[in-house]
Amino acid sequence: MLLYNSLTRQREEFVPNEPGKVKMYTCGPTVYHYAHIGNLRSYIMEDVLEKYLRYIGYDVTRVMNITDVGHLSSDADTGEDKMLKGARREHKTVMEIAKFYTDAFFDDCKKLNIKTPDVVAPATSCVDEFIRVIEGLLEKGFAYEAGGNIYFDTSKLKQYYVFNDFREEDLEVGVREGVEEDGNKRNKADFVLWFTKSKFDDQELKWDSPFGVGYPGWHIECSCISMKYLGEKLDIHCGGIDNAFPHHTNEIAQSEAYLGHKWCNYWFHVHHLNTNSGKMSKSSGEFLTVSLLESKGYNPLVYRLFCLQSHYRKSLVFSYENLDNAAAAYNKIVARLLALLKESPSEVDRAAFDALKANFCAALDSDLNTSLSVTAIYDVLKADTTPATKLALIEDFDRVLGLDLVPAARRALESEKAAAKAASSDPFVAEIEAKIAERAAAKKAKDYAKADAIRAELLEKGVVLEDTPQGTKYKIEAK
Repeated sequence: MLLYNSLTRQREEFVPNEPGKVKMYTCGPTVYHYAHIGNLRSYIMEDVLEKYLRYIGYDVTRVMNITDVGHLSSDADTGEDKMLKGARREHKTVMEIAKFYTDAFFDDCKKLNIKTPDVVAPATSCVDEFIRVIEGLLEKGFAYEAGGNIYFDTSKLKQYYVFNDFREEDLEVGVREGVEEDGNKRNKADFVLWFTKSKFDDQELKWDSPFGVGYPGWHIECSCISMKYLGEKLDIHCGGIDNAFPHHTNEIAQSEAYLGHKWCNYWFHVHHLNTNSGKMSKSSGEFLTVSLLESKGYNPLVYRLFCLQSHYRKSLVFSYENLDNAAAAYNKIVARLLALLKESPSEVDRAAFDALKANFCAALDSDLNTSLSVTAIYDVLKADTTPATKLALIEDFDRVLGLDLVPAARRALESEKAAAKAASSDPFVAEIEAKIAERAAAKKAKDYAKADAIRAELLEKGVVLEDTPQGTKYKIEAK
């Protein structure tokens, strides 16, 4: 399997530290508001990565943090804690806000068929680990105290800007919007490991520490949660591309300074979901959430298909027109599967199954090319093989793609059966079906005049017949 590694900026063969086992870390949500669908694109693609690794035989342990403290509104470690901001907005405590929006996040994930990670750790549950690592960084000379806060000293590193997709001057304080100067820092790139009450007296969540009463910075939590549950060596770290700097850059700096060796081998970054007016956010335009899409009549799995139709390393433009196209594609696939379910029972052709599955795996082995993996679905539907083979393949692919295609077709079939059962108790429907059977017998006897007369009789009553390869269908038109 080849994956693009953001750290080396090239596609590399994926080889975990321990054969057969994968340690995977995902940056979780800051639970101060609902996740918008742009946030959820990252989690969908990370979910596909995890499921595909399991599909090809790896034993995966995936850990996700929940940021319920410490994420400030500025990349320069200034501004207001987002959790405190959410609590003030809704006149609740920080922990009430965290509980509500954590539950909302996982409700959205369930609707999108995103598997819950093996370990979900709120930042507030790991404060002892944060303190221990910060103490270690102070002892090793990689951190210092200034103005009541503890900072990481980036000047002690051989290289700080490890994701060289960025120009260093673009990352400097004062260049990017929302980045302000912090006079306590020795170097412009230094970042806060621990805040004290001297700077944020209104902070609701505070803990005793050797550095003073306060709370952790945002960046330290992911390093410590990963080390606590996955050990000192990590295989894959996932997140949105906007986290590459400063968050993931700072994670690498503090983790490797503390451990004294390389920490994570592969960095998997999902690019932005944009609107026609630019990057999606919670503060501009219509707040696009899963619930909003549902209120407009969209199946959340249509949005999942919309995401899978594009490569994770390409920015994706959201519009309702594009979502409508994905809905039409989803419904057509389900309709094709419904037709297969109605066919006569057949056997799975193992040779055809293996050949078509190989195409699916080849797509995902090539840097998780979900667009080609969706194409593999159409290849199956067009293939010259048995209905049982096609159904078995789509169910198999869905272990990774998570689109619930065959279950949707089965539900449609049950709905048709229920409708037919209800219709069979209607005398008019019973008369129509009896006439259709009489017409079929007439056609078999080559009495075409009688068959045409029955068609005309039914048409007079508003019943239109259509002869198909699956038999005669009818619809009742309003008169």
